[in-house]
Amino acid sequence: MSNHNRHGKRVCAICGRSLSSGDLFVGDVIRPAIARLIREAHPDWTVDQSICRDDLAVFRGRYVHKLLESEKGELTSLEQDVLRSLREHEVLASNVDAEFEHDWTLGERLADRIASFGGSWTFLIVFAGFLAAWIILNSLVLYWRPVDPYPFILLNLVLSCLASVQAPIIMM
Repeated sequence: MSNHNRHGKRVCAICGRSLSSGDLFVGDVIRPAIARLIREAHPDWTVDQSICRDDLAVFRGRYVHKLLESEKGELTSLEQDVLRSLREHEVLASNVDAEFEHDWTLGERLADRIASFGGSWTFLIVFAGFLAAWIILNSLVLYWRPVDPYPFILLNLVLSCLASVQAPIIMM
């Protein structure tokens, strides 16, 4: 049986459906243990033929099931749920971030945004520019007309204040 039809689609050798090549896998890319399972169920299948995602998921599920059973014996309900989700392309884990963000207070959202900015490249570049400008400006001004005889002590104070404010925000 040909692997191509007249519309440029390929045919799954297991179920016979015509699908685009993006939805099919050539047998060469399938793990040998899974390919053996496919050949056991379909002796006429070869690694030169294609298999669709759905059928491959079924055989992957069978492979994992056999592997778990051989190592552990009987499967728990959680392991069976994982296998079912593997076969049906489901996601078992819920998106806890989305659930968590719904209950944030105004202060928590503000702290998160400030912490996001405080740890961003934008902040680091702006802060490095500020430090460089402070050092250059105060180093040059010291030669001509010193306004503050100890400008780097003031810079140390500014940096300490920034750290004392930023640390609790990041920890929130």
